[in-house]
Amino acid sequence: MINVIVLILSNQTLLASVLAWFLAQTIKAVVLTVKQRKFNFNLYALPGGFPSSHSATVSAMACSVGLSYGFDSGLFAIAVVFAFFIIYDARVIRGAAGKQAQSLNKIIESLNLKETKDLVKLKEVLGHSLFEISCGAIIGIACSLFFYN
Repeated sequence: MINVIVLILSNQTLLASVLAWFLAQTIKAVVLTVKQRKFNFNLYALPGGFPSSHSATVSAMACSVGLSYGFDSGLFAIAVVFAFFIIYDARVIRGAAGKQAQSLNKIIESLNLKETKDLVKLKEVLGHSLFEISCGAIIGIACSLFFYN
């Protein structure tokens, strides 16, 4: 059992990915704490915002796989395709869901019914801008390079 733990803790790709996620979420939590003037551990689980922890995590994974197995390997190709779909989802799909949430919130607000007072407002910031994705990718690549130098 201890051998398995040692193997997991020596997996540079996993460590770089987890570090990238943690750094991106910590930066996001700090930015939101400054804006809201209040810290909350739930900030570590929020989707959207600056920087993208999705792009940080998968960029760290893809870069680490490339550094470990070669940028011409099949594993690197799989990691890049996986990263592309995760980043695409963070930008386009969740961005569209955020716009839908915004529209629904406006519709509910415009109805001005008593029953709507108990409804919880939907979170409108779900996706990421290209800037947030790019910053996340830079964090991810930096984390993978940290473990391979």
